[in-house]
Amino acid sequence: MEKFNITANFTVFNSNKELPKQDQELLLKAIEARKNAYAPYSNFSVGASLLLENGTIILGNNQENAAYPSGMCAERVAIWNAASQHPKLKILKIFISASSSKKLVDQPVSPCGACRQTLVEYEINQSKNIEIYFTGETGKIIKSNTIKDLLPLTFDNSLL
Repeated sequence: MEKFNITANFTVFNSNKELPKQDQELLLKAIEARKNAYAPYSNFSVGASLLLENGTIILGNNQENAAYPSGMCAERVAIWNAASQHPKLKILKIFISASSSKKLVDQPVSPCGACRQTLVEYEINQSKNIEIYFTGETGKIIKSNTIKDLLPLTFDNSLL
């Protein structure tokens, strides 16, 4: 028998004012995208903004559908939008912001498992880490330098 440990590193910002100026803009873009989410069933809105290597910002938000699970998460909307419009450009960062019309979301909301898997595949394919930032409506912002911190022991195409 063998045992091993997995560690992950995160940075916590107490407010958006602690972020560098460019990152404050990306967070505001994620909030803007969140406000346009279509979430009539869960009342839980998520917005995402991606920064590409050429400085382009791509937005995404969750899109629900009465025929579950036909909806789509903000992170995947954004990343697939980036890949379809700019297939050769690397993704440097993604910002995620979540809110609810039922209660105040005052803690960071990380991506779901399906979004983590999608993000890690793009990170592996581009051979460059994607910084990921996530937050609620208010409160702290958590940053990881790689999606792999959120999804250790990844499944990828090298296993196929």
